Amino acid sequence: MAPRHERPSTPAPYTPHPAVELRSVRRSYGRGDRAVHALRGIDLALARGSFTAVMGPSGSGKSTFLQCAAGLDRPTSGEVLLGGEEITRLSENRLTQLRRSRIGFVFQSFNLLPSLTVQQNVLLPQRLAGERQDRGRARQLLAQVGLAEQAGRRPGQLSGGQQQRVAIARALITGPEVLFADEPTGALDTRTAAEVLTLLRQAVDTMGATVVMVTHDPLAASHADRVLFLADGALADEIVRPDPQRVAERMITLTARSAGRRAEAAA
Repeated sequence: MAPRHERPSTPAPYTPHPAVELRSVRRSYGRGDRAVHALRGIDLALARGSFTAVMGPSGSGKSTFLQCAAGLDRPTSGEVLLGGEEITRLSENRLTQLRRSRIGFVFQSFNLLPSLTVQQNVLLPQRLAGERQDRGRARQLLAQVGLAEQAGRRPGQLSGGQQQRVAIARALITGPEVLFADEPTGALDTRTAAEVLTLLRQAVDTMGATVVMVTHDPLAASHADRVLFLADGALADEIVRPDPQRVAERMITLTARSAGRRAEAAA
């Protein structure tokens, strides 16, 4: 599997704001001595049309990072901006509208509705957002993910890899500013995972999408432009133009350091 792909020769149009920006973001659970500090002051800007992988040892804050960045959880303090718009103080109704229209999600468990056809699943975000269901766009996306002939089938009739491709088409149907992927290859075999990662890479390179992917797999991370490493709720390192070996070595180092700090804290 070739981890790197050439970027398109035509640059994305200039925009003044990053796709996603976190400013001094902290997230704590509980109070006092029992408080868990999942994020400890994250400052980060992710450019439009970029592919970023987020990695870290268990308990490093990866899931909390994704949830706060995507507007699924509110930081304890700090700001999250989507395309320059501060979203942390929006009402729940406005946040829901924003997630449906400007953000796409791909999860490890696919989250397709078994009672709907493949095409109906792809169109679901438009339906939930109260938009016109663009069946032509759905057919186009299904063709791009290699499932044009499966539009009338139910998810249960598809393989795991095919279901994840449906989930990617569904995530792209509204033309989101950012696509967040949480362990999108975690339930797939190596070959199928490579196909899904290639689709995410193509969404960036040919459609101008911005992808933020949480993963534990160095091979998956090597498809990204940049890998960010979290440790104990803070940004610990990054690699630009990653390759699997460098990512794996960095993860081994961070995991050992994190384990050492926790052992000292428990002593």
